[in-house]
Amino acid sequence: MSHPDTGLGIDIGGSGIKGAPVDLETGEFTADRLRLPTPEHSGPAEVAFVIGEIVAHFPEALEGGLGITFPGVVQQGVVRTAANVDKAWIGTDAQALFSEAAGRPVRILNDADAAAVAEARFGAAKGVSGVVLLTTLGTGIGTALVVDGRLVPNTEFGHLQIDGHDAESQASSAARQRDDLSYEEWARSRLNRYYQVVEELLWPDLIVVGGGVSRKSERFLPHLDLRTPIVPAALLNTAGIVGAALSAAELKH
Repeated sequence: MSHPDTGLGIDIGGSGIKGAPVDLETGEFTADRLRLPTPEHSGPAEVAFVIGEIVAHFPEALEGGLGITFPGVVQQGVVRTAANVDKAWIGTDAQALFSEAAGRPVRILNDADAAAVAEARFGAAKGVSGVVLLTTLGTGIGTALVVDGRLVPNTEFGHLQIDGHDAESQASSAARQRDDLSYEEWARSRLNRYYQVVEELLWPDLIVVGGGVSRKSERFLPHLDLRTPIVPAALLNTAGIVGAALSAAELKH
């Protein structure tokens, strides 16, 4: 039997689908995470099958909320964009699909949004009032906005047009590698420009930097010249699962 303060979070990525039961009071996993490879043909039916396998693996979380992240815009449970997964997802009612696969109600949300929910509750943005912007720097730039602890879903500030370019094409971690820039060069020439534009638009009280590169934050954050405090994410690769479980808890109330 599941504990009433436990939820199940599942994080869909381009290479792996990961799930774990989460203690909603602490943000910690109550069992070891299960990771299964994302199917080579990552269409809706194939991914839904893997979701069903992960749910079945955690019977102790049967009665808690179930939250699932998706690498794209999700509007009222329907996928509108698809990054790193099959384009057949676009227009798919993922909420209905996954609810059927899991045999229970499901909350679907964007992966960056889930990470922001987790960071606001347990991580780098805990206790911060006002506007918090989370950015994930990876293949592209994912963004999420939290205002006084409440998520504003599906922001796409990585696709701002800056100096004639899609922002993520110049300022992402992948762009740094592509253009063979040092971390300092990337920070001073690309990231600083991106974050200054975002500052002017949003006037955030805090910026949280996630994505794998956040583990090396000391190599680039000190080279930024911003008015907004900017800090690395705290939860790293657990944030998506934790945020999904937290968001799903709203279904229970």
